[in-house]
Amino acid sequence: MNILQVSAEIFPLLKTGGLADIAGALPAALKAQGCDVRVVLPGFASILTDLETPTVLAQINAPWGDLVVVRYGRLGTLNVFAYVIDVPHLYHRNGTPYEDEHRQPHGDNHRRFALLGWVAAQLAHGLDLYWQPQLVHSHDWHAGLTCAYMAFLPHQGQRIANVFTVHNLSYQGIFPPSYFFDLGLPLEAFHVHGLEFHGQLSFMKAGLFYADHITTVSPTYAREIQTSVQGCGLDGLLRTRSGELSGILNAVDNTVWDPAHDPHISFHYDVHKPFDKALCKAEFQKESGLALQADALMFGIVSRLTEQKGLYLVLSVLDTILSRGGQLVVLGTGEAWLEAAFRERASMYPKAVSARIGYDEANAHRIFAATDVTLVPSRFEPCGLTQMYGLKYGSLPLVHRVGGLADTVVDSSLEDLANGTANGFVFDEFTMQSLDRAICRAFALYARRYEWRRVSECAMSQNLGWEHAAIQYKALYQRLCT
Repeated sequence: MNILQVSAEIFPLLKTGGLADIAGALPAALKAQGCDVRVVLPGFASILTDLETPTVLAQINAPWGDLVVVRYGRLGTLNVFAYVIDVPHLYHRNGTPYEDEHRQPHGDNHRRFALLGWVAAQLAHGLDLYWQPQLVHSHDWHAGLTCAYMAFLPHQGQRIANVFTVHNLSYQGIFPPSYFFDLGLPLEAFHVHGLEFHGQLSFMKAGLFYADHITTVSPTYAREIQTSVQGCGLDGLLRTRSGELSGILNAVDNTVWDPAHDPHISFHYDVHKPFDKALCKAEFQKESGLALQADALMFGIVSRLTEQKGLYLVLSVLDTILSRGGQLVVLGTGEAWLEAAFRERASMYPKAVSARIGYDEANAHRIFAATDVTLVPSRFEPCGLTQMYGLKYGSLPLVHRVGGLADTVVDSSLEDLANGTANGFVFDEFTMQSLDRAICRAFALYARRYEWRRVSECAMSQNLGWEHAAIQYKALYQRLCT
C-alpha cells in the first residue's frame, strides 16, 4: 500500500516537538506492516543536507508564481524516500521552522506551509509518473491545506484518500483573509464550510473540514476536542465529523528510547537489571552541580516552557519538593517569564534545582535516565511523549489526567498498587493543591522502596512501541481505500 506522509519536520533531522518524533518513526513502523511510505517535506537545510542522490522531479510554479523545485531522493538517516520542496528564500531562515530569531512568526508562513500542502496534492494527482500514493496522511496545521488542495484538484483516475492528524488543536495556523488570494484555491473554499474561521483563514480547519478521516494522537484527546473546553472554537465542526474522527495513541521509537542501549547515557540498565540507573543519577547530579544525594527524590521536566504545560503550577509547589529534600531538573525553552523563573530558582537553590534553557536531545535522554519522577502537569495534552519516555526509563510520570496522559499513566492508588497496574502518579484537578498532593504521594511511595521498585518495574515493562499504532493506521488506510 503506497502512503505519502506530509509534515513540516521529522526527527532526527528537524525537531521542535513531538510532531517530529511521530513523523520520524511512523514510516518505518508502517513499512514493517507492508506499506510503501514516502514523505514530503519543506526544504529546510538539515533536510536537504541529508537527501542522498537527489534528482529534480519537477520544476513548477506555486499558486503565487514562485518557481518551485521538487527534489526526490532518499533521506539517509531515516532510510526513507522523500520529496523535498527546494525554495531557498522560503525555507533557509534563522530561527525555528516557524519563528525568526526574535520568536516572531515568519511573515510569509502562509506561503511556506501552503506550499507543503500544494506539492503534496500535486504528488497525489500524478506529479511523480513512477509512483502514485493510494492515501495521503498529513500532520497538523502546517500540512492542513493538503486536504483542501486535494478536494479541488481535478481527479485523474481513482480518487486518492486522505487522513489528517491533529497533534495539537490549539496551534491552528490562523492568517488574515487577504492571504487567501495567494493560495490558489477557488473562492468557495473561503467559507464557513471551508477555511474561513471567524473571518480569518485557518489551515487547521482546512484539514478538519476536507479530510476523509481525522485522527488525533490519543483516544481521550479525540473525545476532549469535541467539547467547548478543549475544542478551541472548532468543537462544533468536530462534533459534526465525529463519525470520521478517532484517536490512535502515539508510541515510542524503541530504537531511540531504550535505556539498555542508549548512546547518550553512560550507564545502561533495563527492567531486569535496573541498578545502574542510580549511577546515571549520581553522574547527572555531579555534572549539574546538584547535591550528590542518592536518596534525594529527583523530579525532571523536559518540555516546552509554556502555559499549556502547567509549569507555573510546578513553581507554586517547588517549596514542597525542596522542603522534603527533593531536587528538580528542568530542560526546555519557551515563554520568557517561565525561562526567567526557573533560572531564578536554580540560582537561589543551586544544589537542589538545575535549569537549562534550550533543547538538547542528548541531555533529555540523560535527564530521563537520572530522574525518579517525570513531571507532566499539563493543562491539556493531546498525547504527550515525555511521560512515555519516563516510563521507559523508570522515571515515574506524575501527570494531570487529560488526553494521552490519562491513556498512559495509572495512578499509584491502593487498588492499583495491589493489582500491579500502577505506573506513576495522576492528579485530577488542575490546581496547585491537587499537584501538591500528588507530589506528596510520590515522596510517600519513594520512602517505601520495595513498592517503588514494583511500580518502576511496571512502568518499564509497558509495551509502548509503534507496532500496535501502525496496525491501527494501516487498518484505517485500508478501510478508506476500499
